Amino acid sequence: MIFPVILSGGAGTRLWPLSRSGYPKQFLPLTGKRTLFQQTLVRLEGLNCAPSIFICNETHRFLVAEQISQVDVKHNGIILEPIARDTGPAIALAAIHALNKDADAMLLVLPTDHIIENITEFHDAVNIAMQHAQDDKLVTFGIVPDKPETGYGYIKRGQAYNNAFKVNEFVEKPNIITAIDYITSKNYYWNSGMFMFKAARYLEILKQYCPSIYNVCKNALNNQVLDLDFIRINEEEFSDCPSKSVDFAVMEPAAANEDDHVIVVPLNAGWRDIGSFNALLEVSQLDEHGNSFMGDVKAINTQNTLIRAETRLIATVGVEDLIIIDTKDSLLIAHKAHAQDV
Repeated sequence: MIFPVILSGGAGTRLWPLSRSGYPKQFLPLTGKRTLFQQTLVRLEGLNCAPSIFICNETHRFLVAEQISQVDVKHNGIILEPIARDTGPAIALAAIHALNKDADAMLLVLPTDHIIENITEFHDAVNIAMQHAQDDKLVTFGIVPDKPETGYGYIKRGQAYNNAFKVNEFVEKPNIITAIDYITSKNYYWNSGMFMFKAARYLEILKQYCPSIYNVCKNALNNQVLDLDFIRINEEEFSDCPSKSVDFAVMEPAAANEDDHVIVVPLNAGWRDIGSFNALLEVSQLDEHGNSFMGDVKAINTQNTLIRAETRLIATVGVEDLIIIDTKDSLLIAHKAHAQDV
């Protein structure tokens, strides 16, 4: 059975002041009535999956529970991280938990800050990934790039392999010249941060390359305390866990070992990681001048500008390429060229 693993521990600091540590971006309705978190759950409809396993910061537990309830989906547990330790340990906790329910559990790992416009294409990619994961492959989803992007890591594809490709290597965020070269070569995908693999296979590779993460997570989960819908793990145990992303802990070292067969499934489905205000503007509904406004806004001779007005009128005259975010306690004004600096 496929167990979706919903990762919702991010802080979303680059969307400040909309996104705050206590109420981060995945729980906000940034692009419609549903939040990014809820869109992730609804996106699973039509796939043959077990109820999802959720991983979140203890501070956000009631946000997660409330938003699950609002879209009326079942779950297989909400695991609370007392301390953030990145995605490698988070997925390990989910894998151990899933194996306690199903010895053949397969994980579909999904962050909650993505937009995917074409759900059919997404489901098709998941079905391809499932076939490879059943053969003990570690599968990642590579986004077919539509522009040179310096804000994402990249995946270099290798040999074609049954509607997918073997991963040649994972590469870090490039400069613009290198990004252009990647796009021109047509051999690179954006690293989406979405994965699929058997829970047992993930833990097997994790034990090989990062045994300390495996041991800490297993011990912490063995000492869990059930609190209504929440699974509280042992904080003292978990505080000893190394902080490491799934890429560094498992995917990159496994890709360097050809026996481990790390596979990338291409995904061309209108994907965007809402990690900056520029990304938010790209997926927002625009007027004829390339603007996106929400709230009480009066704009004259204004172009390519994102404005969010929560509590008062925002007026602009003769400006372009700006980000203006006005909340009840903060005001941000930035040029689009510097949006990544927030």
